[in-house]
Amino acid sequence: MTDVLYRWPEAARFGKAIPKTKFYEHGGVTSAVRARFVAEVDGITWAYKLAESTINLPPSSEIPEIQVLVVKAKGADVDASVLTTIDKAIKQPVIFEIVSTQGHRMTATLKAGVPGQRYYSTEWSHGDRRRPLPPSITLPNLYAALLDPLLPTPIRPGEQVADIAARLATIARLERDISALTRKLKAEPQLNRKVELRRALKTQQASLADLTDPTHASTMTTTN
Repeated sequence: MTDVLYRWPEAARFGKAIPKTKFYEHGGVTSAVRARFVAEVDGITWAYKLAESTINLPPSSEIPEIQVLVVKAKGADVDASVLTTIDKAIKQPVIFEIVSTQGHRMTATLKAGVPGQRYYSTEWSHGDRRRPLPPSITLPNLYAALLDPLLPTPIRPGEQVADIAARLATIARLERDISALTRKLKAEPQLNRKVELRRALKTQQASLADLTDPTHASTMTTTN
């Protein structure tokens, strides 16, 4: 995770302010989330639209466009429930830029049909140093490259968004399992049971090491 920010193409500028009420006026949003919008969000701008018509990269059915939304916070940050509500209202993948008293950060969730997704984020950036967009030949390829600095493990060669989403979900499960086995091992008084737990722990740790090794090429394929 780094503090990277991108220099979005001027041709993709959209620059449309969106009222906060647009994201929760149709119901289905709890009063607690509405309260967070009021208390935490100063404004929302649909800043850029990365599409074939704006940056000349071919789309796919899964990634027809990439939207960049700037969320200005009233304080230090905005809660993930606010971002989830915005994301649910927009079908295309969204890259958020959060602007707060802490600085700037990018954050996004992987819209790839894998349950239990969470938001991944860069570190807070102070100032406005930005790098060009990563070289890409398609919008899906660009989306994966944009996500790479946000993720806790690098994207592997040939890995597409659905692949990385599935791998991250497995990594999260293994980390929970390893934590649970470690606690059991420390508390277990019987030697034979300790041996069994230690063996299971080593197996899970080996699986985690394999999944977090960025040099492994993806064996999964996704049809665009």
